[in-house]
Amino acid sequence: MWRGEPTQGRALVTGGAGFLGSNLVDRLVAEGWEVMVLDNLSTGRLSYLDDARRFGHITIHQIDIRSEHLAATVAKYSPDRIFHLAAQTSVSASVASPGRDADINVIGTLNLLESARLAGTSRLVFVSTGGAIYGSEAPLPTPEDAPLSPESPYGFSKLIAEQYLDFWGRHHGPAYSIIRPSNVYGPRQDSSGEGGVVAIFAAACRERKPPTIFGSGHDTRDYVYVDDVVDAIVRAADQEEGGVYNIGTGVETSTLALFGMVADAAWFKGKPFHGPPRPGDVPRSALECSRARRELGWRPRIALKDGIKATVDWFVENRPR
Repeated sequence: MWRGEPTQGRALVTGGAGFLGSNLVDRLVAEGWEVMVLDNLSTGRLSYLDDARRFGHITIHQIDIRSEHLAATVAKYSPDRIFHLAAQTSVSASVASPGRDADINVIGTLNLLESARLAGTSRLVFVSTGGAIYGSEAPLPTPEDAPLSPESPYGFSKLIAEQYLDFWGRHHGPAYSIIRPSNVYGPRQDSSGEGGVVAIFAAACRERKPPTIFGSGHDTRDYVYVDDVVDAIVRAADQEEGGVYNIGTGVETSTLALFGMVADAAWFKGKPFHGPPRPGDVPRSALECSRARRELGWRPRIALKDGIKATVDWFVENRPR
């Protein structure tokens, strides 16, 4: 882990105490950035930032991105770069409460964009979605220029946020890049939600309890390890022109196959339960990522089997005492 005075500048991470955000903070600290974390701690955990606080220069503000005090907080810190990860990320929660989903993902993003403009921030990276923004009719693997046809309020809120970001970038600044990740997994992922299926399976297998698969289990997703996504986010922040980048592996893995891999890694011999399909879920998803390889010099480095083992090991090491 990096030690010493910051050498790179100031970076602000919304949602920085969450699964993906805290892993990003670790990377930024390791590279010598001074980091401000903004998180309302509704799902994030301060413990995920223990190493960053111990070895780097990091400040944490418990604040919602919809807060009227956000602009003053951002202006006081005056970040060189903003990484916007704070969001409502549950598809089923967006179906149940689309107004709340839009309030966080659209109004919250607008509040942050205005705060960035007032603070004079020159560059912003927005983490959108690659799994919910294209829809079930998209070609597979799906390129960035495929029609955008979300099938859930969550996907729509991310699309609208992208469009606002484009408007803000053209009329006010800052320069921006958009990351559209596929299904991100890895250590620190929340096993109590509905989006982190690797974490849900890992936690259940750890406790020797059969997890529930919604539907037949033949639906597919493109699973990409958290460190690979963090690498893409950091690389995108260095792009002068910005851009929109799919980040995934391009490989479809069925939910049943995924369960088998997690169960093997956890030495679990049980069978999963099956429940009804969830509204808003697309049946298949995989992303075409040649643009990120070409423009960012990025490629996924962690094989699914290795990433699942690391995730299962983390859940074993962090078993409740």
